Amino acid sequence: MAEENTEQKPKKSGKMLGMVFAIINIAFMAGALFVVYSSTLGDKVNAVHNEELEKQMEEFYKTYEQGPVMYKMETFNANLYGLPQRMIRMDVTLEMLDAQGFEEVILKKAKTRDSMIRVMNSMRFDQIESVQGKLKLKNQIIASLNSVLENGVVKNVYFSDFVVQ
Repeated sequence: MAEENTEQKPKKSGKMLGMVFAIINIAFMAGALFVVYSSTLGDKVNAVHNEELEKQMEEFYKTYEQGPVMYKMETFNANLYGLPQRMIRMDVTLEMLDAQGFEEVILKKAKTRDSMIRVMNSMRFDQIESVQGKLKLKNQIIASLNSVLENGVVKNVYFSDFVVQ
């Protein structure tokens, strides 16, 4: 009989332990559902009025009608990737969407120059010797500059001097 009593006790504690885990699991699920509801479905959507949208569109058109702003950067000298080692020298003019972008390029001059030099350092001579390669270089420079700038937008890049040695 002593053996029977010891066998029944683990069964009761096993059932009890299972019930405790089930209750904890349900509590965590309820907490997770509350967090999801409060962070997504529980938020109120801000109503946007047509007047506000029209004002924003008018401001955009005013800046767009002023025309692009050009910014001529200092001459770049950088090494190209690969062997034989070659150097590139180029003068770059940036076409910005508006004056706000122009100001941001001036304020972040070091970051913009650094991002452009990184792009040039990653290119090989055989990649940029053709016209398509130069267009690819322009597109990569535009993408890298737009990733550095927060508000400004670079529309185009113009090379006024482009020498590879």
